[in-house]
Amino acid sequence: FYRAGARDPQGVEVRRRFGWSGSTLTGYEDELLGAGQEGGGALLAAEIERPRVGPMRDIVATIQPEQDDLVRADLDTTICVQGAPGTGKTAVGLHRAAYLLYAHRRRLERSGVLVLGPNRTFLGYISAVLPALGEVDVEQTTLEGLLGAHPVRAVDSAAAAAVKHDVRMAELLRRALYGRIRRPAEPAVVADGSYRWRVGEDELRRIVEDTRRAALPYGIGRERVRARTVAAMRRQAEARGRTCNAAWERRIGRALAPALDATWPAVRPEDVLNEVLSAPPEGLLTDAERAALARPGPPRGAKSAAWTEADLVLLDELACLLERPRGYGHVIVDEAQDLSPMQCRAVARRSEHGSLTVLGDLAQGTTPWAARSWPEHLELLGSPGGRIVELTTGFRVPGVVVELANTLLAALDADVPPTRSHRSDGRLRVIATAELEKGVVAAVREAGGFEGSIGVIAADAHVEAITCALWNEGLDLGERLSVIPASMCKGLEYDHVVLAEPAAVVAAEPRGLNRLYVALTRAVSRLDVVHAEPLPPQLSRPSKPF
Repeated sequence: FYRAGARDPQGVEVRRRFGWSGSTLTGYEDELLGAGQEGGGALLAAEIERPRVGPMRDIVATIQPEQDDLVRADLDTTICVQGAPGTGKTAVGLHRAAYLLYAHRRRLERSGVLVLGPNRTFLGYISAVLPALGEVDVEQTTLEGLLGAHPVRAVDSAAAAAVKHDVRMAELLRRALYGRIRRPAEPAVVADGSYRWRVGEDELRRIVEDTRRAALPYGIGRERVRARTVAAMRRQAEARGRTCNAAWERRIGRALAPALDATWPAVRPEDVLNEVLSAPPEGLLTDAERAALARPGPPRGAKSAAWTEADLVLLDELACLLERPRGYGHVIVDEAQDLSPMQCRAVARRSEHGSLTVLGDLAQGTTPWAARSWPEHLELLGSPGGRIVELTTGFRVPGVVVELANTLLAALDADVPPTRSHRSDGRLRVIATAELEKGVVAAVREAGGFEGSIGVIAADAHVEAITCALWNEGLDLGERLSVIPASMCKGLEYDHVVLAEPAAVVAAEPRGLNRLYVALTRAVSRLDVVHAEPLPPQLSRPSKPF
């Protein structure tokens, strides 16, 4: 039903779609696939244009053949979906999770499925999709939630964050950790009653060097050194007629701790990172980068350190150098274009023996380290051979809004095709006003006369003033009306969007034009662009009138 199309009917002559309102049949229509007729009917249009209030819905009623092909891709295949706004890439990813759990239940019940979203607001929005499809055993979280062993109590400068997210930090941390291993300088000796068991310096050195060459995680390597040293002592004891059971091995292993700490010391990720940030080592970073990385103020202990979001990624890198992390059978990453190289490594470690569904749009990259190329990004994610597919037909954003957003593409550092919209409805207004708050209030009042949700999107610095203006005018914020910082609007959608002051959105961050592109494409039916300042020059008027 879903895979057949006019170009490839797959033996289907007629496909019938039914329309429902609750339990009431409202109509039906036929697509004559055998005669080359497909899609675009009134029922499909009505479903796409239905008001958006509440969480995201499934796409069972509107799924297209190219989307269904991605949903049914084999479990062992990593797919990267480059999706323009409104093309349904997020819904495709969630439906793929449901399909894979249905088709590979036993395998995925053991290893699990992980969905990573860009923020908690987005997770709340998509939370109803998988349960509606019959799947509840899927872990849905943000990357910070996945790595959040410590509370975030500090904020990095832009320069520090750029260094911490750079892939060179992986090698710097590896050197800092494994640099703690020392060449044995004396034998390992353990007292055992009237006996003393001794592993000579040369033999102990061979044990340590062989273990290092095995390239094991640091913690596992330490335990191997302990086990092999205990085994050498056990051979000595058995040669003397001693009975060496498991309790004896545990006792000798504990007694080896001082000798082991002198050669392969026990360590915590927090201790290593704290030392690195207190005195960044030379060799991989420039002097300016080391200065940016260095924690301000006097040195402090790891227990009193205030960690940043970027530090969580570095702590995870170290923790996974110590012990292998839990892996998942399949990982779905939404808004993947915004992941830094170090964040990509954290995701790759969770999918080392599984596959990925990578969802994103290069044009919507808003972080300083946002991806410029999917092949390069897939390599960082540990899946260099992943299949890259472009979705270019928008089903959510009306054509008139898409045309306006497409005018920004030439100014963005992203090689993506323009979106074409499936929809010819929708409304776009550009409203110049002398006072921004008054103009927004008037637009929201007018939007209240339509059915559906209303989202006011503004530069983060303007959110408080606009919220107060709406409250003062008696416009209550709630499920239907929301004020959203531009930095948090990614992945969300509203029937009516009031975009306040595009120039302020652009000026707020280095990739402000990308953020504006995101904000413009949140509208499902109507978009009002309200501005007191001149519009950004990169925002050209589309060929059709406003």
